[in-house]
Amino acid sequence: MKIDIFTEIQDPQPWSEDHEHRRIQQTLEQARLADELGYGCFWLVEHHCGGEFSLSSAPELMLTAVAQQTKNIRVGHSAVLAPYRFNHPIRIAERAAYLDHLSQGRVEFGMARSTVPEWRLFNIPANEAREQMQQAFEMVPKMWTQDHFSYESEHYQIRDVSVVPKPYQKPHPPLWQACSSLTSFEQAGRNGVGALGVTLWAPPAQVKEWIDIYRAAVRSTQSPVGSFVNDQVAFFTFVHCAETDEEAMKNGAATAAAWYTSMAFTFFEAREAFMQTAAEEQAKMGDPAGGGLTGQFLRARAEHAEAPPNRAQIVIGRIMGGEQVSDEEVFDALREQDSLIVGSPETCRRKMEVYRDLGVDRLMCFQQVGGLPHEKVMKSMRLVGEMIASFE
Repeated sequence: MKIDIFTEIQDPQPWSEDHEHRRIQQTLEQARLADELGYGCFWLVEHHCGGEFSLSSAPELMLTAVAQQTKNIRVGHSAVLAPYRFNHPIRIAERAAYLDHLSQGRVEFGMARSTVPEWRLFNIPANEAREQMQQAFEMVPKMWTQDHFSYESEHYQIRDVSVVPKPYQKPHPPLWQACSSLTSFEQAGRNGVGALGVTLWAPPAQVKEWIDIYRAAVRSTQSPVGSFVNDQVAFFTFVHCAETDEEAMKNGAATAAAWYTSMAFTFFEAREAFMQTAAEEQAKMGDPAGGGLTGQFLRARAEHAEAPPNRAQIVIGRIMGGEQVSDEEVFDALREQDSLIVGSPETCRRKMEVYRDLGVDRLMCFQQVGGLPHEKVMKSMRLVGEMIASFE
């Protein structure tokens, strides 16, 4: 299992006059340190109008800066928002190829369909987002490998264009898809691209379900969207390492995890997103054609008595219902189900081994979270960095 870095470039209040500039510079400092310590990849998201939650509105620019200030670490675009009102496929292909040249071939390239608030912001119909992302996956690798490219669908009319530059990596960078449901993990597998998931709120058993359906789908893929299959699963979760478990808590780990949970559920409008995923899964279960691997899996699961919700699931349900839950209760519930990797090096190693044993190929350590002080984040990165060689 490779150990990576993942960031949203979070910028919680209270703000100083230069808060945005300072946070951007700190992120670059963290990227330089990650490169020195031997982390595998520096992953950066794309979000718009994120406020405190994320300053990462132009990841291709930030990743260019990271590439220019590092030597070995790969740069992960996780992930470009692919519906065309965010980013037209031609512009996606052009910018990613340029980044690949500027990084000397270090790009890991992902795409995502985004979520409800950003669809609304860019006037994207929710029922078209997955299809538009799929079509972008079908187009971008071909733009990179064909001298003349054409594509026509309800959304796109592209006729005999030559997209330049071509990527530095041949035939093209590894492809990834951001995933948050059984349907998306199956889609990534059928596309033959890597799966990027989040395990911050998911127990290991759920992570295993996602991995299993992805592996089944990728084994059966007949027409990968790229020139090769990228059979990898990566997950990000909150990681904070300190000399002792007590020091990790004193640094503000519980407050940071709870802050992120609250902010993420607000920014992503989690209740509506949950209902949308539930409706999608119901449609798969009732699909006369079977609903693919996801439909089969859901029907098989429904035949068995489901386990009662665990403490973390109950707490998350309370938050989505609008209830105020204390930081300590949120943190304890998530820690109880091994969703978080927080504590001493010994504690963190044990929790990291859980994800390795589940079959995770890349653990994306989410270390700059909430109000954790920059110097504590840097120390955590160093302590985790001492474990990297033992996981490779």
